[in-house]
Amino acid sequence: MLDLLCCTSGKTRFKRIRIFVLICEFVICVILRWNRISNVWEGRIQLSKLKEKVYNEDGRLILRIEKEEWKTLPACLVKLAQLQEWQLHRTSLTAIPTFIANFNNLLVLDLSRNVIDKIPHEIGRLTKLRELLLSYNRIAEVPAEISGCENLERLELAVNKDLSELPYQLSKLTQLTHLDLSMNQFSTIPKAVLDLPALEWLDMGSNKLKTLPQDIDKMQGLHTLWLQRNEISQLPDSIRLLQNLSTLVLSNNRLREIPACLQSLEDLRFVNFRDNPLELEVSLPPSEDEEEDEREMFGLQFMHTYIKESIRVRNRANELPKKDDGSFS
Repeated sequence: MLDLLCCTSGKTRFKRIRIFVLICEFVICVILRWNRISNVWEGRIQLSKLKEKVYNEDGRLILRIEKEEWKTLPACLVKLAQLQEWQLHRTSLTAIPTFIANFNNLLVLDLSRNVIDKIPHEIGRLTKLRELLLSYNRIAEVPAEISGCENLERLELAVNKDLSELPYQLSKLTQLTHLDLSMNQFSTIPKAVLDLPALEWLDMGSNKLKTLPQDIDKMQGLHTLWLQRNEISQLPDSIRLLQNLSTLVLSNNRLREIPACLQSLEDLRFVNFRDNPLELEVSLPPSEDEEEDEREMFGLQFMHTYIKESIRVRNRANELPKKDDGSFS
């Protein structure tokens, strides 16, 4: 075409150039229109696929996808803004879309077992959200905007591995009762957690906790505390003030003694001190029920027996006469 244009001159060349330009414009127009049509059809196909994954359970509209690859969610999903629950597991999803802000009716956002590495700031727009489940992902940071989820009752961030701190704004979640932070990199219980007014259930097992904060008693509503597989070597005396505590799990830590103050926890029903380097060896009388015997091996009865024996040993040591150090009065 270009050779043909070069071989001509004058008006003929001008006309041919003009025709060439018009043809190019037409081709570009066709390509752009085709791309738009393709995108529209692709969007319709994706939306159709997504609609097949929507279920109505007890009047609640749920988007449920499992073990299908959806690395990203298409923008056409906003046409299903009436959804009340997302359940996307093992989909290789890499990000929570920013258009999540359009889902004002969302009550449950369950995106566990994916490869999400970030929570968008838009999460704070979900004011009706009650459950945010993001365990088994790659999240390293929680945005302060999460405080906007004012009705959140359950937050699960277990097994994100690089997660080591939380924004203090999290403490503004006045309805939060259940928090799972297990199998991460926390070296202490975050201040934001201590100041959660309604917290009842906390799992911080398999982190890097070495001590517990002295003001742990701020969590007055707490009834279940999981602290297994950490590096805790002693318990603060203030733990005795958690008067609603019924479950305390401290297995696989570095405790050398069980403090007597735990006896003041009148609601305590289940404890576990298994696999700690406790100084005293305490044995329990055999039980007729083998399952009961196994459960109590390092449980509540063991705790009370250990404390009793520890007090006895201490008192006996205090009663022993002091050795003559050879000094003269």
